[in-house]
Amino acid sequence: MLSGQLVGRLFSMAGRVCLSRSSAGLGTIGPVEAAIRTKLEQALNPEVLELRNESGGHAVPPGSETHFRVAVVSSRFEGLSPLQRHRLVHAALSEELAGPVHALAIQARTPAQWKENPQVDMSPPCLGGSKKTRGTP
Repeated sequence: MLSGQLVGRLFSMAGRVCLSRSSAGLGTIGPVEAAIRTKLEQALNPEVLELRNESGGHAVPPGSETHFRVAVVSSRFEGLSPLQRHRLVHAALSEELAGPVHALAIQARTPAQWKENPQVDMSPPCLGGSKKTRGTP
């Protein structure tokens, strides 16, 4: 989670903030993550783009790129409903969502909304398996 002070410093340093975090702890950016970043930057020209590969918290092989969380702050979202914002993100990532990406959590905010609350939500822990393996009907 980013503090308001850190976000302010990053804004003043570069005007734009782009971060990657991997919950897998590998510290490397894979090809799917790189493609997601590039496509969102091109499509939305975000002021803030934070991308987290959360695949390591799920029942997938090490190094997988299947589960992501993205926080996108863009003036392109002004006047759009949350659904319309998500559709823009999905349109930019249609190839990844049709293939390697199984789950994408999206926070799509305007610059004013981000200024009010510059926090990226946390994903709940994966329960793993299906309902059958958890004993739920």
